Order: sequence, then C-alpha cells, then structure tokens
Amino acid sequence: MEPDGSGDEQQKLVEKAQRALVAMQLGEDDEALDEVAPSAAEDDDRSAETRALMLLLFGECSQMVATLGDGGSAPVKVQVFDEDGEEVSIDQADPPVRTAVRTLLAEVHGNTEAAVEQVEIALANAAPDEVDSLVLQALRWTVRLSTECLERDLPVAPWISEAVAD
Repeated sequence: MEPDGSGDEQQKLVEKAQRALVAMQLGEDDEALDEVAPSAAEDDDRSAETRALMLLLFGECSQMVATLGDGGSAPVKVQVFDEDGEEVSIDQADPPVRTAVRTLLAEVHGNTEAAVEQVEIALANAAPDEVDSLVLQALRWTVRLSTECLERDLPVAPWISEAVAD
C-alpha cells in the first residue's frame, strides 16, 4: 500500500526506511529510530508520516510473508521479540508489539483497512516509547523477512534488498 502523498514524499519515506534498515542491520536501534523520526513539526503531520512509514513496512512484510509462505501453501512463523531482542509469546508481548502482530496479520490476510485501523489506534493512544517499539518491531521483521527471502532467492522490494545487502 502506498502512503498518501506525492511521489517525492513516497521517495523520501522509502529513503528514511532504507537508512533505518541499515541501522537495524548494524544493531543500532536508536539510530534507526532517529532515521525514521518524523520531520514535520506539527503533531498531525508527524502522525501522518509515522502512519505512512508503518503501512509501508507492514505492507512489505506482508508481501514477503506471502512469498515465503508460497502463496499460503507453506506455514510462516511470526516471531515476537522483547526490548532485548529475546523471543517471547504474543501474550507476553508489550501492547505495541501485539498491535504489530495484529497489523501484520491483517495485511497478510488482505485486510488493509484493518491494518490501517490498528496503526491509527496505536498512534492515537500509545505513548511515544510504545510507538518507537512498534516502529522497531516493523523494522526488525522487515530485516528478518527480507534476509530470509534473499537467502532463498525469493523476490524482495529493491529498496529493501539494497538496504539489507551485505
């Protein structure tokens, strides 16, 4: 799904996401968050930019899950990680991570409207650190899914493969 806005805004968003993915590859969570920090000063614009970023990442993750799942014929495991990068069950995950799982699952099942709703609820109700956690989760999944796709010679969006290539 493309975020609202012009092609230039889309390109800027993709470039921000690329830089954040590079930082994630290097284990620099704080730098990744700095890279995708909204550039607009007004809260409404900041929220719109974060919303667009989240939908971009979850949309790409959904495509990679479908690719890895061979169009739904093979199971794909979605892992949830805590702040220390340790895997946890969905029930033990923080609320933003549960939101990330719901958003990804909505996208995977073709329900983009529900995915948008999950992101909007999170942005409206979550504390800034919870939003950061949601962004980091989307970035982590993007890195892990793209790495897995690339290792299997499966297609990945060019802007993502450029960011995660060794």
